[in-house]
Order: sequence, then C-alpha cells, then structure tokens
Amino acid sequence: MGVTFQDVSAATSRIADSVLRTPCPLSVPLSEATGMRVYCKLELLQRTGSFKERGARNALLLLSPAQRVHGVIAASAGNHALGLSYHARLLDIPVTVVMPQTAPLTKIENCRKLSANVLIEGADIEEARKFALRLASESKFTCINGYNDDAIIAGQGTIGLEILEQVPDVEALLIPIGGAGLAAGVGLAIKTLKPAVQIIGIQPERVGSYAAAKAVGRPVLVQMKPTLADGLAVPCVGDNAFALARQYVDRDIVVSEHWIALAVLRLMELEKMVVEGAGAVPLAACLAGLVPELKGRTVVIPLCGGNIDMGTVGRVIERGLAVDGRLVRFSATISDKPGGLARFAALIAEEGASILDITHDRAFASEDITTVTVYCIVETRNHEHINQLRVRLKQENVGTSWL
Repeated sequence: MGVTFQDVSAATSRIADSVLRTPCPLSVPLSEATGMRVYCKLELLQRTGSFKERGARNALLLLSPAQRVHGVIAASAGNHALGLSYHARLLDIPVTVVMPQTAPLTKIENCRKLSANVLIEGADIEEARKFALRLASESKFTCINGYNDDAIIAGQGTIGLEILEQVPDVEALLIPIGGAGLAAGVGLAIKTLKPAVQIIGIQPERVGSYAAAKAVGRPVLVQMKPTLADGLAVPCVGDNAFALARQYVDRDIVVSEHWIALAVLRLMELEKMVVEGAGAVPLAACLAGLVPELKGRTVVIPLCGGNIDMGTVGRVIERGLAVDGRLVRFSATISDKPGGLARFAALIAEEGASILDITHDRAFASEDITTVTVYCIVETRNHEHINQLRVRLKQENVGTSWL
C-alpha cells in the first residue's frame, strides 16, 4: 500500500516525546544574500545532529517484541546509523551498523560511543547495504533501510507537518535528495495539506541517482564520485521512496561541489552554524542562481545535518573562499636580483591583498637566469579585487599565470 498521510500523522504522535521539534526561524542574512525570504528548519539541532532520528525512532517503535529482542541492522554512511544507534540505546534494542570505508571518521566514532556494533564494509553505501542484507538473512536481525522503509519515510515526513505549522505562508521548499526518503515523506506531508507549495529536490552533481531514476522512470545504479555532500552519496534511490518522491517533487536540480563549499562557508559566516555538505545543498542552489523564480518568495530550507569531520571543514572553507574570490592562486615571473621579491610583495600589499603562501622555483623558471618564478596564494576581498590585482601586476610588467 505504501506510506500514507495517516502514517505521517501517526508518526508525529509516536515520536513526539523523544525527538526534538526543531525551530524554523527566518534568516535575515540568508534572505539578503539570496533575495528570498528564507526560513531554516534546524534539523542539525537533533541530539545526533540530523533529521534521521525521526525515521529511526518511528521504525524502532513499530518493531514487534521479538524483533526488539533480536535487534536491528542498518547500512549507513553516518547519519542514519547515528540516529538508529542513539534511539536503539534508549529503547534497549541491540543495533549493528554497517558503514562503508568512505564514512566520515566522526560519524563512525560517534556510533561506537552510542554502543552500536560498528562494522566497516564496502567501498560505498551500496556495498555496505548488500553486506547488511546478507547478515540479516543469516541472523534474526531486522534490517532498517535508512531511506526506503515505510516507517522511515513516515518519520521523516513529520518535518513537513512542522514546517506548515511554523511557516504557514511557505511557498517553496528546497530539499536535499539522496536516497529520496526525506523528499518522499516531506513531500507527501506538505502536498497533502498545501498542494500549491513548490517542492524542489537538490542533488550533488557527482551523485545524481534521483535524476538518473527520473530519466528512465525507475531506480538505477549510478557511478559514485567523491562529494562534499557525503550524506547524499547513494548510488541508487529507494524504489518505495522514488515512487513517492516523483509524485510530490515538482522538479529537481543538481549543484556543483564549488557551490556546496560556498554554501557551507556562508552558513558558518552568516548563521554561525557548521552544516555538513548534504545539509547545505539547498542553499547552494540558491547561491548558484539555479532557482531565480523564487526571488521575493517565502522559502524553507532544511539544514538537515551538522556532522562534518573537522579535517573536512578546513578544506571546505578554503574551497569556499576560492569560489568567493577571497583566495587566489597564481604564478609570477619576478626579478631574482636583490629587492625583487620585496618589490613584488609591496605591489600586492599596495593593492590591499595579503600573501598567504609563496614558493620560489629557480630550477624550472625561464631561460633568463636573472628571473625566478614564484607561486603564490593570496588573500583578496572578492573577484573584483582579484581583477584589480591582475591589472596592477600587468601595469608593472610582472608576467603572471592565474591558476
């Protein structure tokens, strides 16, 4: 029969005393940055840092007494594993989570801290899922799919009911799509009560399994590539989730890694929130200008998760700064005579830029032994500032190559 609106309503009551009803405030800085009236549904405030707790709690509460005794198993790159581990511990249900080798270290360690039996298997989530299914068939574990089980989809749909209560004049919802369970549940909930709300699914272009499924009318495997939005890195959408999502998602778009990095940076700077790449893709679509029809309209973006490796944060910030024109890398040919480097540094300083890193290359420089090639990373204000620096160096006859 599939998931119904009544299932979502029942899940709302079922999980009410154990899952946070997250706020959905208006973001003035993001509204100014996008030209929309942007509300942020703060799902990263859940105990384990993502919306996945909703479906996990709902699914666990629907287990039979025998299933509770034998325990559950799931394959997850992190957030579903965290949500399931946390609520299984609260309910005293044994849990095993199978995580792919690419899962972020912080998510692996946090699952272990929650007393889950963590197994690292498979190059990606699809291989991890097959391993989990095999273990389930060999034991009495109940396998809980993080995006395709009916109970999971219904649990995620509770976000939609909360959004309609908190932002009753919402006109559009931008929602991340990985396995499509979130889009399916939230889409069902919102469209049932307010069909006029436009729902737009956002995917990273490096893992567009939903777009691939839409193209052929059924879930298909896609080639996986590394992405900042690792929580959406699902090589094949769920069949149940896809059947629902395609009914309620009005259109879907993909965003590049550069815009995802910039969205993470903007959220840090403007909202003082550390959001993982998967949770930042809706804002990335706005910043990239991919939804111009939403200018001036009331838009909700769910910030779905905040579980990001600290090592990744530094790399994301640097990439975001580069996209934003606040970091630039170039090479320059300068005089190798005394004072040559000082003069070059002075030119950059006079333009208000700052050298963050500089490397000399004498061995592979030009044939003119009186010159040297330097490779620079320079901090700038924006793209216009970079152009000003480029013009100034050209006026001073400094040969450059902008990388």
